[in-house]
Amino acid sequence: LHLFSFLDKNSRKSLAKTCHKLLEVFQDPLLWSLLNFHSPVELKKDNFLLGPALKYLSICWYSERVKVCNIEDWMKNNFQKDFCNRHENTVNDFLLEVCNRCPNLLSLTLSGCGHVTDDCILLLLKNCPNLKALKLENCVRITDQTLEAVTLYGGSLQTLHVDFCRNITQTGLERVREKCPSVTLRAERSANMIPDNKPEKKWMLEKASRKLVQL
Repeated sequence: LHLFSFLDKNSRKSLAKTCHKLLEVFQDPLLWSLLNFHSPVELKKDNFLLGPALKYLSICWYSERVKVCNIEDWMKNNFQKDFCNRHENTVNDFLLEVCNRCPNLLSLTLSGCGHVTDDCILLLLKNCPNLKALKLENCVRITDQTLEAVTLYGGSLQTLHVDFCRNITQTGLERVREKCPSVTLRAERSANMIPDNKPEKKWMLEKASRKLVQL
């Protein structure tokens, strides 16, 4: 078990195929207290196990392709939509599995996961009551609804990062500071970025601006 702990997920899976004894080691829950993923594709592989032993989970996608996911849905062309459709629900579906099978999760880090939703984070906070650290970076669909969920269900939370989440507002951050003063909150650039506006909202703002100019 100690030797397995030095191997990456693919190496563990390959070694487990050599004999029944090593397969038993691969299936030992103690081996899977920490999981790191570097792209949504890795979440679909069968080279790891999810279970109650999982304490630390990280899904960090640092790629130029993340920029496509960050484009507002109504602005994407057909090529960009097709690209996103291939993995749009991958991270959300995986996190739902975590909700059901990993109630002892202590830390979750998500970076570049542009399709993760508020509803998914809400369920995770409800089902993982021991969560102490929630770190979100460049997750563009995360809004003040997630911050509200933190105030309601993040009783064990000690650290909250919402960096470069452009649909987070200063009002939402102030509410977390008010309701959860013990939580270490970091929101680099989030509340200062331009939030998404649907076409009709943008058109209404432009119309209002023209009226003001006329007045």
